[in-house]
Amino acid sequence: MSKERYIAAKQKWAEKQLAQGFQPRAVAATDRLPPGQKLTTGFPVLDLGVQPDIPLTEWTLTVDGLVENPLVFSWERFNALPQVTDLSDFHCVTSWSKYDCQWTGVAFTTLFELVQPKPEAKFVYFTSYDGYSTNVALDRCLDDDVLVATKFGGEPVSREHGGPARIIIPKLYAWKGAKFVKNITFLAEDRLGFWEVRGYHNEGDPWKEERYA
Repeated sequence: MSKERYIAAKQKWAEKQLAQGFQPRAVAATDRLPPGQKLTTGFPVLDLGVQPDIPLTEWTLTVDGLVENPLVFSWERFNALPQVTDLSDFHCVTSWSKYDCQWTGVAFTTLFELVQPKPEAKFVYFTSYDGYSTNVALDRCLDDDVLVATKFGGEPVSREHGGPARIIIPKLYAWKGAKFVKNITFLAEDRLGFWEVRGYHNEGDPWKEERYA
């Protein structure tokens, strides 16, 4: 399936769900497995049909926007930052979940402390090497399980799963965790990302089933 057909199909699915009256839950579920999800032991691959091959010698991560100290990291400099390993569950909006995923990388809070966002910064906008983008409220990024992951299960994050580095935000649907991350920008006003402008929910909380706008 071409990139264009894949995107059109996903957008059509969101439109169909909305036409059928799909509504997010007013009260969040409390089970470990969010409503409407099924467990898998595999790890399906979903992307825009483009898996950029980024040599580590050319990889950079820019953290900018409303910050006191914008930074550009090389691969070597980024991996010299303090590393954390976190065990979390992974929830895809296409209705599958995977328990106990072990991710290693740099905590978002570490980047937050380094760049020192200005008081007016309320949102974070992620962009990727494949042209993808997504938006997340800053307070959702400050949980202790949010990180820029470079390893999965102790091994480098594979290209098909968003390597060399991807965003992990376990408490939101996985589309909010950008693969192939290139830029992290702090904003005062919200800016809709790739799927958000195509009918997907702006918040993306799995326990509220915030799948579609």
